[in-house]
Amino acid sequence: MNLDAAFASKNDIAVSVHNQLMKCMSDYGYEISSTLITEFSPDDKVKWSMNEIYACKRLKEATVEKAEAEKIRLMKNAEGEAEGRYLSGLGTARQRKALAQSFQISLDDFEDELDISFEDVRNVLLLSQYMDILGSVGANAFNLDYNPSTISILQKQLSYISVKEKQEL
Repeated sequence: MNLDAAFASKNDIAVSVHNQLMKCMSDYGYEISSTLITEFSPDDKVKWSMNEIYACKRLKEATVEKAEAEKIRLMKNAEGEAEGRYLSGLGTARQRKALAQSFQISLDDFEDELDISFEDVRNVLLLSQYMDILGSVGANAFNLDYNPSTISILQKQLSYISVKEKQEL
């Protein structure tokens, strides 16, 4: 039995000591009514060692709890950041939808007066988005190479995607 178990089972030890004493002392005419174990007193080195073990266990538990708290904090930060990006994307989508709707209203209002094709509207939207991107990049001090053919490349890619989507339908 180790020392921790001995501290935990004082009553069991008291019963065992009582039974042993009864056997030994009954030969001499004595009767033992009860035994009481009040305290264990191990060597100071053993006490120090037990205190160190207990302190290490508590430190280990504290480290685990601290790591768990850090994990939860990081997860909550990531969830908040993801939600922020999602909402930012929704805002951008709504902004672009409103822009497209305003172009549609303008086209409807000036349909008789102006001759504007769908491709022209798409090109204006593409140019507007490209300018928004340039503004965002410029605000963040990034360098972006500009080439006059960039818009035409984007237009070709958009046309390719549009044709591909129509083929899939």
